[in-house]
Amino acid sequence: MIAGLKLSHLVSGFIAVLVGYTGSVAIIFQAIDTLGATQAQANSWMLALGLGTGLSGLLLSLYYRMPILTAWSTPGAALLVISADGVPMSEAIGAFLFCGALLTVTGLTGWFEKLARLIPDAIASAVLAGILFRFGLGVFSSMEEDFLLVAVMCVTYLAGKRWFARYAILSLLASGILYCWITGTFQTVAAFSFSVAQPEFIVPEFSLIALISIGLPLYVVTMTSQNMPGVVALKSAGYKPPVSASMTVTGLATLLLAPFGGFTFNFAAITAAICAGPEADENPKTRYKAAVVAGMFYCGFGLLGAAVIGLFLLAPKALVITVAGLALLNTIGTSLNAALLRSDDREAALVTFMTTVSAVSFLGIGAPVWALLFGTATSFALSRSANSSFKRAS
Repeated sequence: MIAGLKLSHLVSGFIAVLVGYTGSVAIIFQAIDTLGATQAQANSWMLALGLGTGLSGLLLSLYYRMPILTAWSTPGAALLVISADGVPMSEAIGAFLFCGALLTVTGLTGWFEKLARLIPDAIASAVLAGILFRFGLGVFSSMEEDFLLVAVMCVTYLAGKRWFARYAILSLLASGILYCWITGTFQTVAAFSFSVAQPEFIVPEFSLIALISIGLPLYVVTMTSQNMPGVVALKSAGYKPPVSASMTVTGLATLLLAPFGGFTFNFAAITAAICAGPEADENPKTRYKAAVVAGMFYCGFGLLGAAVIGLFLLAPKALVITVAGLALLNTIGTSLNAALLRSDDREAALVTFMTTVSAVSFLGIGAPVWALLFGTATSFALSRSANSSFKRAS
């Protein structure tokens, strides 16, 4: 057992896993179906993804004493749904191995870490606030789906913040579950078989077409949509993440588990923000324990294979969105405050924030990367303008 483990660590770790699974399981199953996987292969995929995410995040968090959560690439799974139709499973596995090799080389060379160091703190905070902003908005849009459920959870959250702040998130989750149980909102028609999943090894084949159409785009999507926001999330929380070492670990995990369905592993962003925020622990030095707990949950759920995914799908969407939004509320506010604190950085931070919230996508590159580019360009342009004005005044 981890020394000094708190209830807040357990709650934050569980919520991170809850959000991680419910936000992507449907897409993963679509990807599995697109590749024509058997039931045994589908179970192996979920085993590999759970163990890969859990063990890599757990080891990194324990070693570096930081809340370094890892994740599978949800945008990568979406890419498979679009790009893998008609591709044999064995060739897709070869593409996964190719992506894992690229991730490992990126970590070993250290170029990505050098790039991440150039990101100004205000810009990084603005990106994180923009990424998490839609989760905060989701609390209110979920009222259209189930107003009473969201209202009960919001009232519980406010009461908790007022009288028992340490247990506000736990009370919020408990009230939502209790309400759904009393009202019969949970979907309980499915049958579950809680057997331990078995790994299913798939012999890889390497096809130039699959490497170009799946492997390379998977690497680009993972780097731009997952690793960059993940680094930003930790940096905004006040940590200096070991970027190269972490990417090497996730790359090696991909190489090791790709033949079993672990298509790619990377930094987590949204779930990392849950474990890296003050809700997980008031002391930043011990928040890593929440990430360790999350890693244990991921391993446990991975061992149960696809059966446990059905449990996550039982919960009403409004329940998950409200829990995530309110759990991230403090982090959203802190990030916005850090982004807009200095007047010199304010306009660049606003450009960054609004670009991220817009969810704009060009050339297959997601909004967070464009936000970093636009925000940095704005900061550079305004600083040059200020310097020129100073020189003319002299």
